Amino acid sequence: MATTSQLHDLLRPDATRQTISTPLNKLRRHGLVDYTVLPRSNRSRAWYLTSEGARLTRDLPALRGRPPYPITSATAASLKTPHTLTVLRTHLAFVADARRRGDEHGHLDWTPEVSHPLSDGEKIITDAVMHYTLIGADHRTKLRAFLEVDRATMGSERLASKLIEYARLWSYEPQPIGRRRQGTGATWLRWYPVFPRVLFVLTGASRYALDHRISDLQAMVAQHPLVAALAREVPLGAVVLDDLEEHSPTGNVWVPLGGGQPRPWTEL
Repeated sequence: MATTSQLHDLLRPDATRQTISTPLNKLRRHGLVDYTVLPRSNRSRAWYLTSEGARLTRDLPALRGRPPYPITSATAASLKTPHTLTVLRTHLAFVADARRRGDEHGHLDWTPEVSHPLSDGEKIITDAVMHYTLIGADHRTKLRAFLEVDRATMGSERLASKLIEYARLWSYEPQPIGRRRQGTGATWLRWYPVFPRVLFVLTGASRYALDHRISDLQAMVAQHPLVAALAREVPLGAVVLDDLEEHSPTGNVWVPLGGGQPRPWTEL
């Protein structure tokens, strides 16, 4: 889901708005996309795939393996809108910074709502998985991150407990059933060569409240043994969304959850 303006910034920032709105309206006439009108927005539209649009696109080579996002009505779309559009705001900050720096990070390098299994049949659903390639003078560095976008709609303790879930994913090794077999290692190795860094993006409250939520994340790192072990091996950081958009992701805006001065996400 995305607004017309967000699609323009994501896909064709140097073209006219009509290059986005014209094909969107054509797709709507064919029943492949629809929109919901955002409240208090001068009738801005948030676009989404219809069931038929999702069916046609699910087998496109560029989209294989990505989770489906079935939305069955404008009412269902309106319920998802606030969080989904905020996650996309975060993505746009990284896309704009990559363009400015000459790095590689485009619209298909961000996968929303990715699920990973935990023990006891549980799972963790991350708001987005990001793939990003830093381009240096003579080398390329591939980075990955789990993104958690918090709009202050849950309690601070519940937000901090997300770190426990990531620590469980980091340490979880499934036990073979039946005959003893050689262990296959941690589950996350099925998808990633190294465990992605974990980044929290906060918005939806006063600066005072958001600073306290970041402090609670840091307290979880300090107090929970498994999370502390994760923090010794995996970069963990938090940022306020307004700072991310104003100063860019590679500004000194990320608070390391293990302690230290704010820095770019690439240097956590």
